[in-house]
This record gives sequence, structure tokens and C-alpha cells, in this order.
Amino acid sequence: MVSTSAFTKAIAQARDLLRWHSPLRTELWAARLTASLDQALVPAFLRELAEDGTAEARLTLVALAAVNPTPSPSGAVPSAGTAEADDSEAYARAAEGLIDTLPTWVSRMGRVTCEGAWYGKADPYGEQVLAVLSFRYENSKEPHILVVGIDQPNGGIAVDAVVEEPKFLDDLHLDAAEPQVVAGRILDAFELGDRIMGAAVADTLPEVRPLAIARARTVPGLIRGAGDDTAVRFDELPDLPGAREAFEKLVEFLGDRPLWWSPVRVSQFLTSWLPREAIMSDAAIAAMPEVVRAWSRFSGDHPAVLRHIDEDAPRLPALMADDSLAGLAKRIAQGRL
Repeated sequence: MVSTSAFTKAIAQARDLLRWHSPLRTELWAARLTASLDQALVPAFLRELAEDGTAEARLTLVALAAVNPTPSPSGAVPSAGTAEADDSEAYARAAEGLIDTLPTWVSRMGRVTCEGAWYGKADPYGEQVLAVLSFRYENSKEPHILVVGIDQPNGGIAVDAVVEEPKFLDDLHLDAAEPQVVAGRILDAFELGDRIMGAAVADTLPEVRPLAIARARTVPGLIRGAGDDTAVRFDELPDLPGAREAFEKLVEFLGDRPLWWSPVRVSQFLTSWLPREAIMSDAAIAAMPEVVRAWSRFSGDHPAVLRHIDEDAPRLPALMADDSLAGLAKRIAQGRL
């Protein structure tokens, strides 16, 4: 049996929620409850709720199922492990047939429509990006947004998430985006985070995670692993010999995180990555400083970034000529030329 205090606390909180008549408040509570439960205790907790049979116990079971839906193939986050998938199935089984025994507002939990999406930098250098989805329940009440912070230096893992009122979006200054792409990025970020042991995330993330994943899965036509088209929209390439070749190397370095462009990253590109990885013509090497400056202006025109370019760019020809800095892949490629 689950500890008496934990069960009693859940029942007391569910009693209050029955008076609030709020699907959103109840789903947020169920997400926090999910985070607080030891996976090993989930079956016993569900049995105890089923045996209790009160309206409070039934609401708890239905709410847990709403924020822990069984994943579909397109929206799954498989790296969370078999135990999590088993829990989702257990929640669903425990809630079977209970919705009709509760007030009608309970049936709206999880039944939302995504009305928009936004994506962009959370800070000037894009070291964290924000993925935002807006939702409204079927009765058009309780509109809300899900905001997920995705870390860039550590590969794109989800590090924080909140559910807020739509007006919260006004202060974020993000660009509109396709909901199916943003939802896919949210699921990708949580999946990646599950694969990394000991990843540093906000203390509050586990309490929002179940609802965040459930909300993302509701978006039709999910697109997983979508690339970022920021570099495609760049149209300020300098009119210099070798500029196109230089930009292609920059895009290769940026990869799927082009919004992240900080002083540290520009120095890494010019003084480490290029000498180690890139084979370029003399024209591309000569054009690279202006290409990087143009990209930096496009990426926010931050003085600190431009200062690093001024400091590091003059060293580039010598660094590219130093064969001792070349990585194994570059040395092999050079040997084939």
C-alpha cells in the first residue's frame, strides 16, 4: 500500500479540485502528482484509488490518465524507458469507464486544440531557445500556453517548462512557427534529455514534464527531427570570391542549432573547428571573416561577438596552414586529394 499520508493528501487535493471545476488546474496537479510518485509504487497507488472508489479517487485516476496518455508511434518518447510506457498503460486501464461517473468538465481534460506556435531565442546569444504552443479546451475556455526551454550547448535537451496564460507570450518576442514542427522539437528535446544521465535541468521541470509531453502529442501531423531553416533565410552573403564556400562550412558547423551564436561559439569556430575539420580554398579562408561578420549581424549584431571576430579572424590563415591542428578525418581527406 502507498503510505497513508500520500494517499490522504491526494484525496484531499482532489476534493478541492472538484470544487474548482478547472480542467487545466486539475491536469497541472496530476502532472505534479505523477512526478512525485515512485514508479515502483504506481501499481499500488492505482489499486488503492480504485478500491477507495470515491469521487475524489476517481478524479485522481482520470486526471493521471489524462496527463500520461499512451504514446502513439508518431508522438512517442521511447527513450524514457519501458517503465514509463507501462505506467501510461496502467493509468489508462485504471481510468477506464470512470469519466462518465464524474462531472462533465472532467471529460475536457486532455481534449485541447493547438491554436498557434512560436520559436526563438530565450537569451541574446541563443544558448537557450524557447518552443511555445498555445492551447484551448473544446469549450474554448482556459486558454493557456506551454513554454519549453531547450538548451543548445548541451545538444538541445529540455531544461525547463511552464504553463502560463497567453499574455505571458507578449514578453517573449518569438517568431510564429508551424505547430507540428514546434511540438516535434519539444518531444525531441525531452527524448534527448532522457538519454543523458545527470543532465542539469530546472528543479520544476519534472512537475511539468508529463503535461508538456501530453500537450505536444495532441498536435496533429507531428514532425520529429525537423531541421532549423534559419540559415536558409540568410540573404546577406558578402559579394566576395569564396564567400559561398565559406558559408557552407559555417552552416556545417552550426548544424541543427543555428540560433546559438555566442562569443564563445564564434571563437570555437574560427580557432578550433575550422583548423581541425575544414578543407577550404585560399579564397574561402580569405572570405571567412566577412562571412562570419555578416552572419553575426544577422544573428543579433552583438558587440561582444564582433569583438571576438576581430580578435580571432586575423589568426585564421596561419591556423588553417598548421597541419598539426588537423583532425583525423581532415588528414585522411587531405591524403586523398
